Amino acid sequence: MKPIAILTLLSAAAALASCMGPREVRESPSNRQMAPAGVEGSWVDPNGIVSTFSAGTFTTRTTDTNQLLASGNYVKLSPTLVEINMTSMVRNTQSKVNCAMVNQTQLNCTTDSAAQFTLIRRS
Repeated sequence: MKPIAILTLLSAAAALASCMGPREVRESPSNRQMAPAGVEGSWVDPNGIVSTFSAGTFTTRTTDTNQLLASGNYVKLSPTLVEINMTSMVRNTQSKVNCAMVNQTQLNCTTDSAAQFTLIRRS
């Protein structure tokens, strides 16, 4: 066999081998969705009011006009318990709300006046 033919066959074999090797599929961090941690993020009540927990601050807004209804702060008492101190812009009152995280998508909350409501994580 001629040397050029041998080199051509070796090059073709090497190229083919590099294409057929085992491949590792990697997902880039921007393509995969991270599971939400704790209460951080947006939650909605049965009336469509959106509550947002972000870095210790809490807000509640309407979905139609984005009007601020209440704001305040929150403290994580445990991985599943959160205490919210908020001021209602509508009633001009302050209140405390305790919420228990049932799972990653549901918060069961009780106000200091014993009213109860549920928040569902917004996707």
